[in-house]
Amino acid sequence: MSIQKDINQTKPFKSEYQKAVVNIQYTNSWVVGKVKNLLAEYDITPHQYNILRILRGSKNPLSIIDIKARMLDQMSDASRIVQRMILKGLVTKIESQKDRRLVDVTISLAGLQLLESMEGLNVEFEKIFSNITIKEAERLNTLLDKMRDSNV
Repeated sequence: MSIQKDINQTKPFKSEYQKAVVNIQYTNSWVVGKVKNLLAEYDITPHQYNILRILRGSKNPLSIIDIKARMLDQMSDASRIVQRMILKGLVTKIESQKDRRLVDVTISLAGLQLLESMEGLNVEFEKIFSNITIKEAERLNTLLDKMRDSNV
């Protein structure tokens, strides 16, 4: 019996909304675990992967504040994550052009090469959802976007 079936049978939910919240939390943990396993081969965390993609997509170097604003998990400590990435040689700090007292961050050649070597991961990421159709994925995206856009 799956964990989901155990949850449904042993602890009834007060409403479908409550069940949906628990289901989203459970699914988030499941997906995060799958992604962590895929990225472990490259010795990179999901946060580091996210920052590399942010920097690669930016035309200009970004401040830590700008990076954090664009991160998927804005509760993370972007400064600490960037510092670890500097030690790995994936990003570099440069003097800010806007304010000489600050530093900006840019992706290094090693960071670009790592992302290039990871291009095959897109297929692996899609395999996580191999049991749902494109139409179901579109509907799921619409529902999740709608949920996040609520005023709660």
